Amino acid sequence: MRRAFNRPEGTGWALLWDLLTFERLMTNAVIHLVYWAGLGVILLIGFGSLGAAVGVAIRDPLPWGVLLAIPVLIAGLLITGVLVLLWRSFCEFYVTIFKISEDLNVLRQDLEAERARAGKS
Repeated sequence: MRRAFNRPEGTGWALLWDLLTFERLMTNAVIHLVYWAGLGVILLIGFGSLGAAVGVAIRDPLPWGVLLAIPVLIAGLLITGVLVLLWRSFCEFYVTIFKISEDLNVLRQDLEAERARAGKS
């Protein structure tokens, strides 16, 4: 498979060419932003569970409120921890899929170059 156009020279044009043709993937740069944004959302969920535990403790003036708040706090922290692990594994899976795609692209280019050399012989 031959490309119709050659990659332009220069940093600005090369970056624009990479954006338009998908020859070079920008997944590594983008996934970091997505990962940290997701961690921010998970952090908000963790603060929400902390607020819920404090709200349960404040609502009931008897010691029962504090006893009910402890399981709410523990469950919220456990759920937040599980969400962090799941989010990290999802992001790593996403990066792995795109790394496989890049490796397959390199292998395909090597195979095409080898076929071209074999055709000239």
